[in-house]
Amino acid sequence: MNIGTAKPTEGELSLAPHYFINNLSIQEDYSVGQYEREVLSKLKDIFISHDVAILVGGTGLYINAILYGLDQFPGVDIAIKRKYNQMLRAEGIHSLQSLISEKDPEYAETIDMNNPHRLIRALGVIEVSGKKFSSFLNQEKENRLFVPIKIALTMDRHLLYDRINKRVDYMVENGLVEEAKSLYKYKGINALNTVGYSEIFDHLDAKCFISESIEKIKQNTRNYAKRQSTWFRNQGEWEYFQHDKLERIEEFIAHNLTQ
Repeated sequence: MNIGTAKPTEGELSLAPHYFINNLSIQEDYSVGQYEREVLSKLKDIFISHDVAILVGGTGLYINAILYGLDQFPGVDIAIKRKYNQMLRAEGIHSLQSLISEKDPEYAETIDMNNPHRLIRALGVIEVSGKKFSSFLNQEKENRLFVPIKIALTMDRHLLYDRINKRVDYMVENGLVEEAKSLYKYKGINALNTVGYSEIFDHLDAKCFISESIEKIKQNTRNYAKRQSTWFRNQGEWEYFQHDKLERIEEFIAHNLTQ
């Protein structure tokens, strides 16, 4: 999944130690709970010799898992996840949305109903436990042994959307379609039900032309970026900086490290 995930290049990876890249096979089941445990363990190692670790990413659930901790949920068998993934492919996201609204209306009011991973996760927990997903939320969390400095990069939306479109073109030019073809036999796996792959799979299933798939990738990525921005702004406590104001970011970090 090198191209479709915009994985750092070998040159970029050589500039500083990176973790949690190329650490899993797409056939391995992996959860945010596992991520939380493994990152916290790695942070303990890093803090033995360094005062600062940099966590980079854009997925709010995973970021909050490290910063604040997770509510504990029962494990969900992979067969159940695959069942709901098959429902997503066969009937569309509306089928999952309807199930969540029926089984847990409280959670349906707070969840991003356009995020199939969240829907599938919640439905799996509901099926395994026989309880509402919302009943597991807001458990008491263990305090973290570090102080986060929260920085969000931003740019003009017109420029952002233009860069997204160009990035998708770059991915296609560098072999995204061929990469998706090589992964087609794994298309039922959760990791591949993501923007950049699912649209190409639709083309491979003769549901649309490749030009339509590429435009859908651009549109879906722009929509995802918009949802990300809204989510982070609703969280509060994040310091926003223009993406090209590196000196201001460095000054902000240095100031916070002296507090």
